Amino acid sequence: MTLHARLACGAAMSLILTSGALPALAQSTDTGEVLQLDEIIVTAEEQIKQALGSSTITAEDLEKQPVVNDVAEIIRKMPGVNMSGTSSTGQRGNQRQIDIRGMGPENVLILIDGKPVLSRTSVKMGRSGERDTRGDTNWVPAEMIERIEVIRGPAAARYGSGAAGGVVNIITKQPDHDLVQLGFKYDMPESSLEGATQRYNMLWAKRISDTLSFRFSGNYNKSEGDDASINASVGTCETDSTTGEETCSYDAGMEGVVNKDATLRLSWAPTDTDKFDFDLGYSHQSNEYAGDTQLGGRVTSTGDSTVDALADEGAETNTMERSTFGVTHHGDYNWGRTMNYLQYEHTKNRRLSEGTAGSSEGTINATDTWDTAILDAVAAKSEAYIDHYVLGRPSAITLGAEMRWERLDLSDYSSFSSLTTEDGAIDTANADPVTEQTTLGLYLEDNIQWNEALTLTPGLRVDYADTFGINISGGLNASYALSSEWTLKGGVARAFKSPTLYQLSDSYVYSTSGNGCPYPYYRNGPCYVIGNSDLDPEHSINTEIGVAYSGANQINGTLTYFHNFYKDKIQAGTDQVGTVSIYRNGAWTDARLYQWTNIPDAEVSGLEGSFAAPLAQNLSLSVNGTYMISSKQKLHIDGGTTTSGTSYDAIDIEVPLSLVPKYTINASLNWAVTDRFTVTPSLTHYGKTKATSYSGVTGYEASDTTDLGSYTIVNLGLSYEFENGANVSGGVTNVFDKSILRSGDGANTYNEAGRAFYVGLTKTF
Repeated sequence: MTLHARLACGAAMSLILTSGALPALAQSTDTGEVLQLDEIIVTAEEQIKQALGSSTITAEDLEKQPVVNDVAEIIRKMPGVNMSGTSSTGQRGNQRQIDIRGMGPENVLILIDGKPVLSRTSVKMGRSGERDTRGDTNWVPAEMIERIEVIRGPAAARYGSGAAGGVVNIITKQPDHDLVQLGFKYDMPESSLEGATQRYNMLWAKRISDTLSFRFSGNYNKSEGDDASINASVGTCETDSTTGEETCSYDAGMEGVVNKDATLRLSWAPTDTDKFDFDLGYSHQSNEYAGDTQLGGRVTSTGDSTVDALADEGAETNTMERSTFGVTHHGDYNWGRTMNYLQYEHTKNRRLSEGTAGSSEGTINATDTWDTAILDAVAAKSEAYIDHYVLGRPSAITLGAEMRWERLDLSDYSSFSSLTTEDGAIDTANADPVTEQTTLGLYLEDNIQWNEALTLTPGLRVDYADTFGINISGGLNASYALSSEWTLKGGVARAFKSPTLYQLSDSYVYSTSGNGCPYPYYRNGPCYVIGNSDLDPEHSINTEIGVAYSGANQINGTLTYFHNFYKDKIQAGTDQVGTVSIYRNGAWTDARLYQWTNIPDAEVSGLEGSFAAPLAQNLSLSVNGTYMISSKQKLHIDGGTTTSGTSYDAIDIEVPLSLVPKYTINASLNWAVTDRFTVTPSLTHYGKTKATSYSGVTGYEASDTTDLGSYTIVNLGLSYEFENGANVSGGVTNVFDKSILRSGDGANTYNEAGRAFYVGLTKTF
């Protein structure tokens, strides 16, 4: 299917749902009498946002809590949410992203104004599933956000591919009157080894006429990287027996990041029932390198490697350019409401050339050779919300159609291994560097007020992809009012995730001379992992059940049990699929061949709870917590005989899905000292994080046994709102200076920044 045809298909879906062919508001009852339905206030989508697994972060929350660089810092404080790398190995440990209910960042769908953000998928995926990316939550500065909706568990299944863990929807500000807003933020760490942050932004909104208005936003955000020696005190040192010279090596700290963002929205409301938004956006995100590598290569005190030199310089080693164009239509008619959008997203991922095989994979090996991956994506959606009756009961139905097209171009990406077999059956050097995937989805969701106590929200979604065929998902959410204060809520749903373009690609090859070979061939290569066009989508059965309390004294609380049964997770295969003859070291030799494959089973389960209550007229408490009961992925490797005739036993492997604490507790006090002055002390307590193996190849037993112990981070925020439209904020993060140093030992895979002081100013004219 051509791009033109895909765009036409998306436009056709929008026209179908916005045409007059949709049912009228009045419907016939069983007696044949025609009645005019009363307005149904709560749609299926709104009901889902009231589910146990749903949280909202408001603009006011963002003003009270410090955001140093990325709103992920605040999102992580929601129930069921943490931050982790894209694999459980701890590789790229400081590149942590939002992780919902332990399902890993790859199962969290990021939206901006309801539209998918896919830029991070342009970054290549390592053999253990890791990516060298900060994720997609940092394209919008905190000052430009109206609210953030976080949806977890079964309620997220309606959003399609990538939402098996949950959805984060970042809603930007859309002022309804003329204004200019200027913002400034500065964050200064106490330690000279940690990087400072400065952010400047503006928002300009103006009404041109009764039907036309525009919004412009601009942002510059710079967070300096950590000093290259920040983790030196927990590194390892060796002394040369001949020269007596000592050489120390240590893991990299957090790299810096520079964001330059600009957006323009033109809003046109030609009638009282129709509104169109035309959006243009451009973002340039670059790093300040701190020395991170993929497979444990470390910064050294001698400074004689390419990595050392780039880390000492804080050089720019990768950039991400994201451009978007979108058109959105909102309609409000007698028979119901509609929402339609069409968005084009272009990402240019450019980075210094990296090693392609074995222990050097993911290590920068040149300062003047750049690789580029181009990701183009088109997303279209059309939804209609219609009030009607089901078996005489009032309900609000949502009908939707969605299209997503992705195209990954690796023509200018030379840092991949090449695999050419003697028989010519495999020749990745001449393979098509472009990989595409198109998914079309139809879904239906109904919010049925069964009686005064019971509300049912069934849903069904059918997707077709040109890579894996048909996938059926959906589920049922329910809410039952036990009393005026207590409500029982629960749900079950089937969610899915499409294979990534790297996993499907004929060009992307992982190779190793031996150290990266799976059991039982460790140190006995060469081994190759190639793409697999026959992958099935990942899917999970997500369930949750719990209670919610809402008392007359503004006391609110929830307690939820969740369980996700994860099937067909995609990872680099451990069962050899064949032996191929390749030309190596001047002769033809046998190499072992593996593919990306679906593994049978994985699961996560846990408890989430929240509590909020006023303690006094001007003082309120908010607490939430998450406890992980289980997090594991299972893999079985059959026993057999190696090519050399050595027998090996079957093994069963069990490792966590992602590296998150056993439990997390977030608490904050909101003290309104006056109508304008607010003090917000808060804390987050992290339980123990259990260590897991880095390599996953040496018999699959944890080679690092050091767990990361529990620790607590305390923050203090102050905010004052002046009568002239100025808002001043300030405070201290990590008041008691509980820093964590990354040591590469067990679960110590990331840096937790120490004490820092911040000040911010926002002025609205």
